[in-house]
Amino acid sequence: MERVDVFDLIERMAALIRSEERKKCTELGLQPVHLQVLDYLSRCNRYSDTPAALTNYLGMTRGTVSQTLLLLVNKGFIKKTTDATDRRMVHLSLLAEGIAVLKQARTSDLFNQAASLFKEHNFINNEEMFMKALTALQKANKSQSFGQCKTCQYFTKTSGGFSCGLTKEQLSQSDSEKICQEHSVL
Repeated sequence: MERVDVFDLIERMAALIRSEERKKCTELGLQPVHLQVLDYLSRCNRYSDTPAALTNYLGMTRGTVSQTLLLLVNKGFIKKTTDATDRRMVHLSLLAEGIAVLKQARTSDLFNQAASLFKEHNFINNEEMFMKALTALQKANKSQSFGQCKTCQYFTKTSGGFSCGLTKEQLSQSDSEKICQEHSVL
């Protein structure tokens, strides 16, 4: 069998994901960027639920993200809340309607079938393989990793639970499982 370029494989997977995303969005009357915002907000932590972090994560302009957020607020999918200590900062969160739309969008036969094939063929360490590919692409792009808190070099287990070595704040179990813009690869 001829050797295949990893970039070509990743690009093809991305094209399939984008195609599936467009189908779901059409069914729901949304644009792909709307779904991407809802998905991000469902997975980000309290340090990363801001328009600036969202802009970095999506790699889009502030104007595009601003217009997208305005539409999602008007549809009742998300809300903006001014930070209690820094009135200049705004936090974003999903509302019940946004959560419901996201759940509808996530049900995908394509990904369910692919996941079952992975299990069926007993691929070893497929998560690790994909994480390494993603990390390599992020490093090559000089972009932030936005990884899960518990996989960050600043994540610390304490006698009282967890804390962030960067912010020196306590973290809950839920915090540790969310993505963060301050994530730094071990």
